[in-house]
Parts: sequence; structure tokens; C-alpha cells
Amino acid sequence: QVQLVESGGGLVQPGGSQTLSCAVSGITISLYDMGWYRQTPGKARVLVAALTSGGSTNYADSVKGRFTISRDDAKNTVYLQMNSLKPEDTDVYYCNAVRYILGAKRNYWGQGTQVTVSS
Repeated sequence: QVQLVESGGGLVQPGGSQTLSCAVSGITISLYDMGWYRQTPGKARVLVAALTSGGSTNYADSVKGRFTISRDDAKNTVYLQMNSLKPEDTDVYYCNAVRYILGAKRNYWGQGTQVTVSS
């Protein structure tokens, strides 16, 4: 059974930092493209940061220079380091793992963690 468990969310002041973790079991993250998404209730889930199995990264324009995605293969865990947080970063953040095997898409999601940026 595949599980992605996010942690590290909570309340943080504007300008502050926070690190989200996504502990994964059941798959090997180094074989998957990993991503962090955000979602506002009633709106579509959007990509925040991505890390391919080959080590390439991609970021939403709104977080470039502030957020960093990384992974620890030994811990099978993906991280999102968030710096210089703004109130508009407030959202539920989801971890994602995706891989194509023989043309079939394997796509897994975590349960989400709330990040609130407010004074």
C-alpha cells in the first residue's frame, strides 16, 4: 500500500519560514517525479514545485527564489522549504508522486497539510 504523509504545516507569520515534509512508503521516490501542489477550496489544485526522478526542478513563478523542493532518498522523504512567506501562500499543500510504467500512469497523493501565513 502506497502512503504519502505530509507534515510541517501550521501558522507562520509573514516573512517567516516553514518546511513541509512528505514521508512516503510503498514506493521508492527516486523512481518517481515528486511534486508539491496547493489548493484553495473550490479551486483547482496547482503545482508549486516539482522534482523529477532525474533531479531537475521546476517552480511556479510565484514561489521562485523563495521555495526549494528536495528529497532524501535514504529517508524516502520529500521536502518543501518555504522562505519569505506571504499571506497569499496560505493554502492546503499536497504531496504528489507520479510515474509511468509501461504506459500506465501511477499517481499518488497525500492527505494535505494546511499552511496559514498570518500575523
